[in-house]
Amino acid sequence: MSKSLKRVEAALDKANAQAQILEMDGETRTAAQAAEQAGCALNQIAKSIVFQGTQTETIYLFITAGGSMVDTQKAAIVAGEPLGRADGKLVRKVTGFAIGGVSPVGHLHAPTMFFDPALDEFDVVWAAAGTPRHIFSIAPSQLQSITQAERADFIS
Repeated sequence: MSKSLKRVEAALDKANAQAQILEMDGETRTAAQAAEQAGCALNQIAKSIVFQGTQTETIYLFITAGGSMVDTQKAAIVAGEPLGRADGKLVRKVTGFAIGGVSPVGHLHAPTMFFDPALDEFDVVWAAAGTPRHIFSIAPSQLQSITQAERADFIS
């Protein structure tokens, strides 16, 4: 088992989450791939999008529905500073995950997180579990609670 997957599993266990981690046959690097593998709607994928504050260099993680796009202007208002995309090296350094497998839980250093209320439309959502082939199912309310992500409007 990879270190990344172990961190996700440990974080979910520590939170007593009612979540199920699954290894898929195909890749789950994109929301579309994850939805296809899980057999769910695209918006049932809770994808993690990482930005960096341009003034403070703070790392922000936005948990959003798979078919949604983060509006950088709205996200900057929510974060309280202008944002730029975080590069792959920085994402791995802070979260411990490679882009395409960034989980909303189990980070090396917890970023400031925001949660898309559109995920509440579903009883269950699927999120990356730290590898390109692992995802986990969880109730959106439990995911938001575990991550302590602030609910916010940051979708275009």
